[in-house]
Amino acid sequence: MRTLGFGPALAAIVLLGSGPMQAAVQYPLTLVLDAQVKSGVTTITSKMTVRVERAMDDSRRTRSSYALKYSGYSNFVNALRPYPSCGTIEAQAGKVDIRYTREVQEGTTTRLTLIADRPIFFLNADQNKSRAGYELTVMELRIDGKGGVSGEMAGAARVRPAPDGQVLLDTYSEELVQLKGQVGTP
Repeated sequence: MRTLGFGPALAAIVLLGSGPMQAAVQYPLTLVLDAQVKSGVTTITSKMTVRVERAMDDSRRTRSSYALKYSGYSNFVNALRPYPSCGTIEAQAGKVDIRYTREVQEGTTTRLTLIADRPIFFLNADQNKSRAGYELTVMELRIDGKGGVSGEMAGAARVRPAPDGQVLLDTYSEELVQLKGQVGTP
């Protein structure tokens, strides 16, 4: 278990970010991203397509954030599942519906956090590792003022609040998937 590799900003986004959001990203948003993950001497490269039709409703974001903060991971996942899809994350392995979005402006960069209530893939050299409990896809993107996109993704993950207010991310894979691309149009 490690503190979320996306940094302290995601902790603030998920746990404290329950107020109204100011949209800097134009929706619908379509991104075709280069995805790369390294494990030892092996490098896997692929394409990911992210479609975000709209931002998440503020009241639903508040409810799901409080579910994680006060009731833990399983209640967070259960809170997300009945929400309508805000978009999709698609890879060669399949497609998952985005149930959680949060956008934060940081100067000229926008940090966009996307969470799906299902894993999109399981990557791990240890074939005996149990997949139980890894029920989320977590993606964090940074979109600069010129439309450049970079970010990280866990294809199968679970999260939990830490006593210090951070969010701990437990990923099924050993490394996060690195993402790069450019803002496109639907």
